[in-house]
Amino acid sequence: MANEPVTNNGVQQFGGHSQVGNQAIGQHARALSGPVGFQNLAVDHRALAVELLATVERLLAEHRAELPDGGAPELEVRRLREELAEPSPEPGVLRRALDRLTAIAAPIAPLAVAVAELTGAVQSILGG
Repeated sequence: MANEPVTNNGVQQFGGHSQVGNQAIGQHARALSGPVGFQNLAVDHRALAVELLATVERLLAEHRAELPDGGAPELEVRRLREELAEPSPEPGVLRRALDRLTAIAAPIAPLAVAVAELTGAVQSILGG
């Protein structure tokens, strides 16, 4: 084997489009396929939302000087916390509070990202 010339078993493509499923390249290479499955991790969206709400609160405190609306963010966070503690949270209350919090957070990137993640978790709780 040491005296064998080096062989490039690569693939070259110039232009066009390529859609490749399973592909194996090289000496003794194999491509296998089979059914694809996904494991349901049963995420606790309510616990995730509470955790993200804590992150939003921390970021609100860090960026308080940059926020335009005095105590409005804390009021919305309190509404969200109270509603999420209910056995059957009211979708309208959650959505309005998230909409207001989204508008408040928009100019501050890290806060806006955290609120967007919180919104996703709350939407999962509501089944959408």
